[in-house]
Amino acid sequence: MANAVEKVSGIAIADIEKIIGRTDDNIEKISGLEFAGVTEAHTLISTSTASNATSIDISSGIDSTYDVFIFDFINLNAATDNTQFQFQVNATDGADYNDSAITSTHFAAYQDEPSEGTGTSLYYDASRDAKQSTSFIPLEHYVGNGADESISGRMWLFAPSSGTYVKHWMAQFSENAQQNAAYNTWVAGYINDTTAIDDIRFKMASGNLDGVIKMYGIAK
Repeated sequence: MANAVEKVSGIAIADIEKIIGRTDDNIEKISGLEFAGVTEAHTLISTSTASNATSIDISSGIDSTYDVFIFDFINLNAATDNTQFQFQVNATDGADYNDSAITSTHFAAYQDEPSEGTGTSLYYDASRDAKQSTSFIPLEHYVGNGADESISGRMWLFAPSSGTYVKHWMAQFSENAQQNAAYNTWVAGYINDTTAIDDIRFKMASGNLDGVIKMYGIAK
Protein backbone atom coordinates (compact mmCIF):
# COMPACT_ATOMS: atom_id res chain seq x y z
CA MET A 1 0.00 0.00 0.00
CA ALA A 2 1.35 3.40 -0.96
CA ASN A 3 2.42 5.72 1.80
CA ALA A 4 -0.24 8.23 2.88
CA VAL A 5 0.35 11.85 1.88
CA GLU A 6 1.23 13.83 4.97
CA LYS A 7 2.35 17.16 3.55
CA VAL A 8 1.67 19.43 0.55
CA SER A 9 4.28 22.14 -0.18
CA GLY A 10 5.63 21.71 3.32
CA ILE A 11 2.26 22.09 5.06
CA ALA A 12 0.83 19.21 7.04
CA ILE A 13 -2.45 17.92 5.64
CA ALA A 14 -3.94 18.25 9.12
CA ASP A 15 -3.19 21.99 9.03
CA ILE A 16 -4.84 22.64 5.68
CA GLU A 17 -8.45 23.73 5.90
CA LYS A 18 -10.74 24.10 2.93
CA ILE A 19 -9.47 27.07 0.87
CA ILE A 20 -12.20 27.50 -1.74
CA GLY A 21 -15.01 29.63 -0.36
CA ARG A 22 -13.07 30.82 2.68
CA THR A 23 -12.07 34.39 3.49
CA ASP A 24 -8.52 35.65 3.96
CA ASP A 25 -8.98 35.42 7.73
CA ASN A 26 -9.51 31.66 7.41
CA ILE A 27 -6.22 31.10 5.59
CA GLU A 28 -3.10 31.33 7.74
CA LYS A 29 -0.37 29.92 5.51
CA ILE A 30 0.10 28.88 1.91
CA SER A 31 3.35 27.07 1.01
CA GLY A 32 4.68 27.89 4.46
CA LEU A 33 4.24 31.67 4.03
CA GLU A 34 1.78 33.94 5.72
CA PHE A 35 -1.09 34.99 3.47
CA ALA A 36 -1.45 38.76 3.70
CA GLY A 37 -4.31 39.08 1.23
CA VAL A 38 -4.38 40.73 -2.17
CA THR A 39 -3.60 44.44 -2.51
CA GLU A 40 -6.25 46.37 -4.45
CA ALA A 41 -4.67 47.08 -7.83
CA HIS A 42 -7.26 49.54 -9.14
CA THR A 43 -8.31 51.99 -6.42
CA LEU A 44 -11.02 54.61 -6.80
CA ILE A 45 -9.56 57.84 -5.40
CA SER A 46 -12.29 60.36 -6.19
CA THR A 47 -15.54 60.96 -8.07
CA SER A 48 -16.25 64.44 -9.42
CA THR A 49 -19.78 65.23 -10.59
CA ALA A 50 -20.44 68.42 -12.55
CA SER A 51 -23.78 70.10 -13.12
CA ASN A 52 -23.52 73.19 -15.32
CA ALA A 53 -19.97 73.72 -14.01
CA THR A 54 -17.27 75.86 -15.61
CA SER A 55 -14.68 73.12 -15.04
CA ILE A 56 -13.86 69.98 -13.07
CA ASP A 57 -10.74 70.51 -10.97
CA ILE A 58 -8.98 67.64 -9.22
CA SER A 59 -6.58 69.11 -6.70
CA SER A 60 -6.10 66.28 -4.23
CA GLY A 61 -5.09 62.63 -4.50
CA ILE A 62 -2.49 63.09 -7.25
CA ASP A 63 0.66 62.18 -5.37
CA SER A 64 3.42 59.59 -5.08
CA THR A 65 1.07 56.90 -3.73
CA TYR A 66 0.57 55.72 -7.32
CA ASP A 67 2.66 55.83 -10.49
CA VAL A 68 -0.32 55.52 -12.85
CA PHE A 69 -3.58 57.47 -12.62
CA ILE A 70 -6.67 56.73 -14.70
CA PHE A 71 -9.46 59.23 -15.34
CA ASP A 72 -12.79 57.84 -16.57
CA PHE A 73 -15.06 60.40 -18.25
CA ILE A 74 -18.72 59.40 -18.17
CA ASN A 75 -21.29 61.16 -20.36
CA LEU A 76 -19.81 64.65 -20.43
CA ASN A 77 -22.32 67.03 -22.02
CA ALA A 78 -21.53 70.58 -23.15
CA ALA A 79 -23.73 73.63 -22.68
CA THR A 80 -22.34 75.15 -25.89
CA ASP A 81 -22.70 73.38 -29.22
CA ASN A 82 -19.67 72.39 -31.31
CA THR A 83 -17.01 73.01 -28.67
CA GLN A 84 -14.04 70.94 -27.55
CA PHE A 85 -13.12 69.22 -24.29
CA GLN A 86 -9.66 70.06 -22.94
CA PHE A 87 -7.27 69.92 -19.98
CA GLN A 88 -4.27 71.55 -18.35
CA VAL A 89 -2.26 70.91 -15.17
CA ASN A 90 -0.48 72.64 -12.32
CA ALA A 91 2.91 71.63 -11.03
CA THR A 92 3.50 71.93 -7.30
CA ASP A 93 5.10 75.32 -7.96
CA GLY A 94 2.24 76.55 -10.21
CA ALA A 95 -1.24 77.88 -9.55
CA ASP A 96 -2.98 79.14 -12.70
CA TYR A 97 -2.96 76.16 -15.12
CA ASN A 98 -0.67 78.02 -17.51
CA ASP A 99 2.90 77.18 -16.49
CA SER A 100 3.50 73.60 -17.71
CA ALA A 101 4.22 73.25 -21.44
CA ILE A 102 2.59 70.28 -23.20
CA THR A 103 3.43 68.65 -26.54
CA SER A 104 0.88 66.24 -28.04
CA THR A 105 -0.47 64.46 -31.13
CA HIS A 106 -4.14 64.09 -32.13
CA PHE A 107 -5.78 61.38 -34.28
CA ALA A 108 -9.47 60.82 -35.01
CA ALA A 109 -11.89 58.62 -36.93
CA TYR A 110 -15.55 59.22 -37.67
CA GLN A 111 -18.62 57.74 -39.29
CA ASP A 112 -21.73 59.80 -40.11
CA GLU A 113 -25.20 58.60 -39.24
CA PRO A 114 -27.16 57.75 -42.43
CA SER A 115 -29.34 60.84 -42.00
CA GLU A 116 -26.22 63.02 -42.25
CA GLY A 117 -24.65 61.40 -45.30
CA THR A 118 -21.94 58.83 -45.93
CA GLY A 119 -18.90 60.63 -44.53
CA THR A 120 -16.17 58.52 -42.97
CA SER A 121 -12.49 59.14 -42.31
CA LEU A 122 -9.41 58.27 -40.26
CA TYR A 123 -7.06 61.22 -40.01
CA TYR A 124 -4.23 62.97 -38.19
CA ASP A 125 -5.44 66.34 -36.88
CA ALA A 126 -2.40 68.62 -36.92
CA SER A 127 -4.59 71.63 -36.11
CA ARG A 128 -5.15 70.23 -32.62
CA ASP A 129 -1.58 69.20 -31.89
CA ALA A 130 0.18 71.04 -29.10
CA LYS A 131 3.74 72.27 -29.47
CA GLN A 132 5.14 73.29 -26.10
CA SER A 133 1.78 74.88 -25.31
CA THR A 134 0.80 76.23 -21.91
CA SER A 135 -2.79 76.67 -23.11
CA PHE A 136 -5.51 74.07 -22.53
CA ILE A 137 -4.95 70.94 -24.64
CA PRO A 138 -7.81 69.50 -26.79
CA LEU A 139 -8.87 65.96 -25.92
CA GLU A 140 -12.09 65.79 -27.96
CA HIS A 141 -13.69 68.11 -30.52
CA TYR A 142 -17.11 68.75 -32.12
CA VAL A 143 -18.74 68.21 -28.72
CA GLY A 144 -22.48 68.79 -29.00
CA ASN A 145 -25.00 70.20 -26.55
CA GLY A 146 -28.00 68.11 -27.60
CA ALA A 147 -29.94 66.37 -24.83
CA ASP A 148 -28.68 62.97 -26.01
CA GLU A 149 -25.17 64.04 -27.06
CA SER A 150 -22.15 63.32 -24.86
CA ILE A 151 -18.57 62.10 -24.81
CA SER A 152 -17.08 59.30 -22.73
CA GLY A 153 -13.51 58.10 -22.51
CA ARG A 154 -10.41 57.43 -20.48
CA MET A 155 -7.11 59.20 -19.83
CA TRP A 156 -3.90 57.80 -18.34
CA LEU A 157 -1.33 59.96 -16.52
CA PHE A 158 2.04 58.38 -15.73
CA ALA A 159 4.27 59.15 -12.74
CA PRO A 160 3.06 62.72 -12.14
CA SER A 161 5.10 62.94 -8.92
CA SER A 162 8.42 62.32 -10.65
CA GLY A 163 11.01 65.00 -10.03
CA THR A 164 13.21 63.67 -12.85
CA TYR A 165 11.14 62.97 -15.95
CA VAL A 166 8.51 64.62 -18.14
CA LYS A 167 4.97 63.36 -17.46
CA HIS A 168 3.53 61.13 -20.19
CA TRP A 169 -0.22 60.87 -20.78
CA MET A 170 -2.64 59.45 -23.34
CA ALA A 171 -6.40 59.52 -23.83
CA GLN A 172 -9.12 57.89 -25.93
CA PHE A 173 -12.69 59.11 -26.39
CA SER A 174 -15.94 57.99 -27.97
CA GLU A 175 -18.35 60.72 -28.98
CA ASN A 176 -21.82 61.29 -30.35
CA ALA A 177 -20.71 64.44 -32.17
CA GLN A 178 -22.75 67.58 -32.74
CA GLN A 179 -23.28 66.72 -36.43
CA ASN A 180 -24.68 63.24 -35.61
CA ALA A 181 -21.55 61.19 -36.20
CA ALA A 182 -19.61 58.62 -34.20
CA TYR A 183 -16.14 59.96 -33.42
CA ASN A 184 -13.28 58.03 -31.86
CA THR A 185 -10.30 60.16 -30.85
CA TRP A 186 -6.78 59.24 -29.70
CA VAL A 187 -4.58 61.89 -28.11
CA ALA A 188 -1.20 61.49 -26.41
CA GLY A 189 1.75 63.55 -25.35
CA TYR A 190 3.87 64.67 -22.44
CA ILE A 191 3.92 67.48 -19.91
CA ASN A 192 7.38 68.97 -20.32
CA ASP A 193 7.91 69.67 -16.63
CA THR A 194 10.19 67.77 -14.26
CA THR A 195 8.43 69.25 -11.23
CA ALA A 196 5.74 67.07 -9.68
CA ILE A 197 2.21 67.58 -11.02
CA ASP A 198 -0.53 67.67 -8.38
CA ASP A 199 -3.54 69.46 -9.98
CA ILE A 200 -5.50 68.84 -13.18
CA ARG A 201 -8.39 70.82 -14.68
CA PHE A 202 -10.89 69.62 -17.30
CA LYS A 203 -13.23 72.03 -19.10
CA MET A 204 -14.97 72.84 -22.35
CA ALA A 205 -13.38 75.46 -24.59
CA SER A 206 -16.67 77.36 -24.46
CA GLY A 207 -19.49 77.17 -21.94
CA ASN A 208 -20.19 74.91 -18.99
CA LEU A 209 -20.46 71.14 -18.72
CA ASP A 210 -22.27 68.28 -16.99
CA GLY A 211 -20.89 64.82 -16.31
CA VAL A 212 -18.80 62.59 -14.09
CA ILE A 213 -15.05 62.02 -13.83
CA LYS A 214 -13.71 59.14 -11.73
CA MET A 215 -10.02 59.07 -10.82
CA TYR A 216 -8.29 55.76 -10.04
CA GLY A 217 -4.78 54.89 -8.89
CA ILE A 218 -2.96 51.76 -10.06
CA ALA A 219 -0.93 49.98 -7.39
CA LYS A 220 2.84 50.06 -7.80
